[in-house]
Amino acid sequence: MAARTADICVIANPKSGAAQRNPGALDAAMAVFGPRAVLRKFSGDPAPQAEQAVRDGFRIIVAAGGDGTVAGVAHALAGTDSALAVLPLGTFNYFARGLQMPEDPEAAARAILSGQDHSIAVATLNGRLFLNNVSIGLYPAILEEREATYARFGRYRILAHLASLRTILRFQRPYRMLLELDETRRLVRTPMVFIARSAYQLDQFGLKGGEAISADRFALFLAQKQTRLGFLRLAWRLVRRRVDHDRDVQVLTPERIGITVLGRQRISVALDGEKLRMDLPLTIALSNDQLHVIVPPEKPLPAKAPPQGRGA
Repeated sequence: MAARTADICVIANPKSGAAQRNPGALDAAMAVFGPRAVLRKFSGDPAPQAEQAVRDGFRIIVAAGGDGTVAGVAHALAGTDSALAVLPLGTFNYFARGLQMPEDPEAAARAILSGQDHSIAVATLNGRLFLNNVSIGLYPAILEEREATYARFGRYRILAHLASLRTILRFQRPYRMLLELDETRRLVRTPMVFIARSAYQLDQFGLKGGEAISADRFALFLAQKQTRLGFLRLAWRLVRRRVDHDRDVQVLTPERIGITVLGRQRISVALDGEKLRMDLPLTIALSNDQLHVIVPPEKPLPAKAPPQGRGA
């Protein structure tokens, strides 16, 4: 009997949170995949490796890492026939949890082997794909502090929360922004804008907006708090899932978003847990390109029609 040709390419980030805490996790998953899979490691941006895997004809390309790794691989796969699968080896794994993928590496590998191909709409920020969220203001500063903490002490979830607290205590002044939301324009003053495309992540924090995301819109949150104490209270309410959607945040659900920060030409942006410097203005929209994803067979996502007439 002829050996089966590998049709799965696993792209691994050896510096992800869970990979460092559990160095045997990737090997365990590869043992489950067997001869169907080949492993390719990367450092930096995973997109070039994913693009090469598409050219090499792999049917399924597995992003083994955290949400940043998954977003980088997804950027290369959107609009292609190759399907994205996720081996959750990161710190929070919001996208994988939203797909209801098991967090155990071996169980996740078995779910990928028996999973179903499902197409989803994806969003872009100035042409760069994202899956979970985009934020400007306080959150990118939290990411910078978190990465510095990780570099000193290792990648642990509790350290991410402590880094958030430290950043809030050092909080400075809000931004003045011009927001273009579909056909409307508004001038706002806020320390943070958070734009979500993950209904799962919103549910974890007790936030509204999941229905808008299911309808291929965005859930945009403007922080109402302007002081350190106000932000500490907001963080505590988020942990307890008790955010007041009138007092703590303003929630908007546009299909397309433009952001200009007055007095700035570039700004730090948090995109799926990765900090970037980007030119202004920012344009956030759904892409015409669909993304194929593998979901567990017993956890199919609801069927949705492809978006019409949208671009980024």
